[in-house]
Amino acid sequence: MIREVDQYYEDQEEPNKSCLLALRSIILGQDRDVTETRKWGMPCFCYRKKMFCYLWTDKKTDQPYMLFVEGKYLDHPALEIGKRTRMKIFRINPNKDLPIQTIEWLLRNALDLYRKGKIKTK
Repeated sequence: MIREVDQYYEDQEEPNKSCLLALRSIILGQDRDVTETRKWGMPCFCYRKKMFCYLWTDKKTDQPYMLFVEGKYLDHPALEIGKRTRMKIFRINPNKDLPIQTIEWLLRNALDLYRKGKIKTK
């Protein structure tokens, strides 16, 4: 039986499916304390059981994005806050090569909020 979180990826169409699977692999590879679950219908990544990042697709553009739960603490020109007060998103074009350096910088800095205690995990 396929896990609910795996079903999310299986239900995606290309090129989003490959893009989201690559992002999943990059996120899970950042730290051994990063785990994946599914919340509100989307893949959710936690650091020591504390939510820090989601993967989703924009309803209007159908393009994937990464949502950073504590995005207000991240300062990068490619992040969008929109009408949110806490979270920020990073849009991904699934038809282009992933901007690996930017993604890893964002993930490293997001995780450091938890690792260094700015965001409490317990």
